[in-house]
Amino acid sequence: MLFRRRSLDGIRAGEITLAFRRWDRPRVRPGTLLRTAIGVVAVESVDEVDPARISQADARRAGHADRADLLAALDRYGDRTDRTVFRVALRPAGDDPRIELRQRDDLPPGEADEVLARLARLDRASRHGPWTARVLRLIAQQPGVRAADLAVAEGREKLPFKADVRKLKELGLTESLEVGYRLSPRERAVLPLLGQPERVQKS
Repeated sequence: MLFRRRSLDGIRAGEITLAFRRWDRPRVRPGTLLRTAIGVVAVESVDEVDPARISQADARRAGHADRADLLAALDRYGDRTDRTVFRVALRPAGDDPRIELRQRDDLPPGEADEVLARLARLDRASRHGPWTARVLRLIAQQPGVRAADLAVAEGREKLPFKADVRKLKELGLTESLEVGYRLSPRERAVLPLLGQPERVQKS
């Protein structure tokens, strides 16, 4: 579930508490936690709604000037007008835990070993062979370079490459920039340990 930055700022401020989407089926469920640029956003409820029953107040709670503006936004994509409209209640739910994780550069040996073990599992599960250390070193050498260019350097398609980088981000090892990526302080602490088989085997 994607949001524009203006909507995210409104959610963080408590001014936006609803979102309306046309979906063929619910894409989120109550209790879903969405990690966004302003932190975690919690989904409180997801309900089908008749567009004719959407009120002016609900439109404003969704960040629109009025009901007509909201309905125009819902109908902006002509191929989706036959889909069901869902009313999604939202609330801010704190900072993204990955931010604190990325900033930690004082990894104790046990935690460093755990990170290396998880990287090893990603390598073993990959259909294109071990990749984690290679991609991390590539990002270290070329911070701020477009994902498409990094993928070419790896001889890979952009979307699968970006999916792999997201796995590294989940571990708190990389950070997304306006363009490209960079290593996090956490990964800079782990990077010297990559390629040390005895550490991975110990994990």
